[in-house]
Amino acid sequence: MSTGAREDLARDSSGFRDPNRQRPHERPGAEPIITFRGIHKAFGTLRIYEGLDLDIFPGETLTIIGGSGVGKSVMLKLLIGLLPYDDGEIRVFGEEVSQMDGEALLRLRSRVAMLFQGAALFDSMTVAENIKYPLREHRWGTETEMDNRVAEVLEMVDMPGIQEKKPAQLSGGMRKRVGLARAIAMKPEVILYDEPTTGLDPINVRRINGLILSLQEQLGVTSIVVTHDMDTVFTVTDRLAMVNDRRIAFQGTELDARSSEIIYLREFVQGGFGVLTEDL
Repeated sequence: MSTGAREDLARDSSGFRDPNRQRPHERPGAEPIITFRGIHKAFGTLRIYEGLDLDIFPGETLTIIGGSGVGKSVMLKLLIGLLPYDDGEIRVFGEEVSQMDGEALLRLRSRVAMLFQGAALFDSMTVAENIKYPLREHRWGTETEMDNRVAEVLEMVDMPGIQEKKPAQLSGGMRKRVGLARAIAMKPEVILYDEPTTGLDPINVRRINGLILSLQEQLGVTSIVVTHDMDTVFTVTDRLAMVNDRRIAFQGTELDARSSEIIYLREFVQGGFGVLTEDL
């Protein structure tokens, strides 16, 4: 796992990053560590993807945007083998996901972690037991080592000392942070975020955005963030990809998106401010 801190995460006093920084995909010799090629996926008669292509580069934060129901979260589940795809190829660290057996998928999920919508914590377990769950699944260390790792990751998400609390005792933002602590417990190389700020108040949105950035600084991870929240996109992203019409309709920086000739993309990145041009 890469542990080198990112050198391009400098931010101004508002927390936004330098738009003119060098992005990971722009580095000389940069090669993607995750590729989607010609992906087709349908649920019955509902076609989700028809020839979807996408590259993700090491150390970058890629945000995936698009309208509701276009299959943004489906991409994450295909990537870690939770759902099968009908045609095409997904390669992660050089291995084709559809060819992986159970053991290979388990190894993949130790390197690629996911923060699910709503954090997906087990209500009957304490915070410590929730975070230990993947550690036990992967036979990670002794009980003492796991206890130490729980304490360490809770510190990293600014929630020390809550090991014995139950999820019902936590706010929505706190549950998200515990879910993130569980996701990083295995020291992954890639973190998948599925709508990490949905349902949170503006202060907690900024807190989660800060954690996404700080984990890159501390761990050097690659991040893929599915979101509708354009403030999150413009705060954390190196590149963004828009899913539209069952494919990736756009890949580029936030600066490219703002000046794109794709009207739907420009309307989307404007966020919730104002009204649609077509309604004027």
